[in-house]
Amino acid sequence: MMQWKRRGCLRALGGAGVWSLGGAKPVWAAQDDHSEGDPLGSMQWPSLRDEIMGKGARMRFAPEVLVRGPQFADDAMNVPVLLDARALSAVGGGIERIEVAADRNPVRAILSFTPHQSLPVLAFRFKLEQASPLRVMVLTRDGQWHVGQTLIQASGGGCTVPGRSRADGSWERTLMQVQAKFFLNVLEGSRRLRLRVMHPMDTGLAAGIPPFFIERMALTDERGALCWELALHEPVSENPLLTFEMANATAQRWVLTGADNNGNRLHEVIG
Repeated sequence: MMQWKRRGCLRALGGAGVWSLGGAKPVWAAQDDHSEGDPLGSMQWPSLRDEIMGKGARMRFAPEVLVRGPQFADDAMNVPVLLDARALSAVGGGIERIEVAADRNPVRAILSFTPHQSLPVLAFRFKLEQASPLRVMVLTRDGQWHVGQTLIQASGGGCTVPGRSRADGSWERTLMQVQAKFFLNVLEGSRRLRLRVMHPMDTGLAAGIPPFFIERMALTDERGALCWELALHEPVSENPLLTFEMANATAQRWVLTGADNNGNRLHEVIG
């Protein structure tokens, strides 16, 4: 059987290594591995790793970090993702924070999640400019990073077109409005919070529209204790829809606070 191989020609397409027609996966040669050991073979991984975790950071690719997303993003402006790092809850002194980023997005950082009293589980939607690995990087308190990932294919363009509320102007009437609902998670014994905050979440990459996005959100209980914190970036989808698992949540009221990059404030009592 004839085997056709080609070396070093995939760089412009975001790939690396040796490919053969007979297999679905790249066959890596050590001297050609510009991804520096990335299981997904992304040439952008080394720079993303240094950008998010810092040069020389201790890290490992961790199958315990679960990342669930579609194989193909039908709507590149609303790509659903679920991350679950519960398997690391008792590792290295516990979880410090979780960083999410996409290798090939024009703005690669998506969000930073500090669970505090909630479980290290989060569902959200984000914008994807082109097919890319999605990384979930979990920092434990001992200084070790644990990295999970998935590859999401896409036709592209999710970061460079305006959202619906920007196109029809409705964002001005709904800015920072909150919709929230609690559900009982019978299997996990926790309370699930589903939250939507109305905001256009402009990336600044659509012509004539500057960056305009929620930068931070936090939830505290009625005693003032932090349940979780989020730092958001431009690729989070318009009108962010977020789902949290609230472990041992016995409070009757919570307060959601936050702000966007233009100084608009968020303050909502939930419960």
